[in-house]
Amino acid sequence: MTSLGDGVFVARFNSQQVEVYDAVTLTLQRRLTVPALGLFGIAGLAACPHYNCLYASDYWQDRIHRVELSGSNAVKMWSVASGQQGLSVNSEHNLIVPFLDANKLQEYTTHGSLVRVISLQAGVTKPYLAIQLSTGDYVVCQRTSPGVVSVVGVNGRVVRSYGQSQTSDVGQMKNPKSLAVTKNDDILVADELNNRILLINSSLGSIRELALSVDGGIQQPLGLCLDESRGRLYVGEWGGAHRVLVFDGVRF
Repeated sequence: MTSLGDGVFVARFNSQQVEVYDAVTLTLQRRLTVPALGLFGIAGLAACPHYNCLYASDYWQDRIHRVELSGSNAVKMWSVASGQQGLSVNSEHNLIVPFLDANKLQEYTTHGSLVRVISLQAGVTKPYLAIQLSTGDYVVCQRTSPGVVSVVGVNGRVVRSYGQSQTSDVGQMKNPKSLAVTKNDDILVADELNNRILLINSSLGSIRELALSVDGGIQQPLGLCLDESRGRLYVGEWGGAHRVLVFDGVRF
């Protein structure tokens, strides 16, 4: 799940289409078809406002698909190493791709040219999603047990890690699956198997659970999308009714 302007883009399991919702009315506007996807569809999404395009991760065929969001909806794709999952776009308008199997991050231009490779050092394994912070470091959630979210430098070394908080009673993360970063570099974490969203204060190093009220509670959050201009947080569920939850008035 990702957003761009007044559009919210949602990928569903085992589908070759991306649903596009209007951020104002929250109604379905259209569906984008991403051809030549693997068996189970899209593993990760990211949108780039600079190039007005959408990126989709094809985990099962080791490809990245780039969809023009102009009238043409033209699709370009390129091959990558195996094991890619979540995607993000940095301030240089490049695509950040983590690789579970190779334990590395790669940065690509919008046309698929490789810019850099960051080999992750001791303390970081099975990177699921990585987002570059304003400092140039990367926040990485790891598909490990127990769950860990780490900040790493451009050399791949751990700057700091967040697991079980020493400053609160939130307990241990269980399978953190998605991240979002505020303009102040605070970090939101979808703590999937604990059915909650955590907020890591980057300056204090503290962790707390966000108080998000919804009928039935949050069920296995798998996707996060933060729209700070609207004070809005979108949460995509893997469990329960597979809802997209919309929380307005979110403050950090």
